[in-house]
Amino acid sequence: MFEPFLERAPAKVNLALHVLGRRLDGYHDLDSIVAFADVGDLLHVAPSGHFAITADGPFGSDLPSTDENIIAHAWGLMTELLPGLPPVQVHLTKNLPVASGIGGGSANAAAAIRAALRIARVGGTDQRVTAAALALGADVPVCLFGKACRMQGVGERITPLEKFKPVHAVLVNPRVEVSTPAVFRQLGLEKGQRFGAPIGDTDQPSGWRNDLAQPAIALAPVIGEVIAMLEGLDGVNRAGMSGSGATCFGLSDRPLAAPALHGWWAVSTILS
Repeated sequence: MFEPFLERAPAKVNLALHVLGRRLDGYHDLDSIVAFADVGDLLHVAPSGHFAITADGPFGSDLPSTDENIIAHAWGLMTELLPGLPPVQVHLTKNLPVASGIGGGSANAAAAIRAALRIARVGGTDQRVTAAALALGADVPVCLFGKACRMQGVGERITPLEKFKPVHAVLVNPRVEVSTPAVFRQLGLEKGQRFGAPIGDTDQPSGWRNDLAQPAIALAPVIGEVIAMLEGLDGVNRAGMSGSGATCFGLSDRPLAAPALHGWWAVSTILS
């Protein structure tokens, strides 16, 4: 038995997302700079007679049923890897918008994996855990890593960015859900087709881009409005879109106040 505990699921922000092409197996080859916010969802984990998920928070009502929830899928995989893992009650405080490009679901899955390892008293991850994370989604391994890094391939190659300095940011989501598969389809790459160049310098943001931004804007033009708004904020020195959207970021050398935007989600944070 264990005492109830809290596991954090911080928002993931793609500061760069280069699409290098589409592989013959249909997956896209990526090169990304990823950092994590000091805001995110919270998983409250407690002993229980059977596995169950409940939720609250600003976006708690937007979650799928337990059978379709990625937390349940993650816990199922971990029970296979960790014999004797007890059933738990997971109460999720959902602070991040759903399908928003900042890894909410992936961060939740990674937090569930960390919770399982903690209960089983397993220190660190191994290849089986990493493979289980990747099976849950391309962003789950990087969310499990949880620190500023370069993510390559389909999400399986992760390199820490030791020189990355924490940066002030504001995150804004116009409250529209953008389908990741739809954005990639909009990009229109055939299997085996090459596309963009990889990241040239992990220390030079001027060369970073998000190749999914224009396809996402084509599907949800309001994303372009968000980026333009952020570029116009006092103190913002760089703005862009995270993941496949629709959350966008503005970066600054000093703390930024989250703008008051009717109907939009906005938060001030630090990325590290």
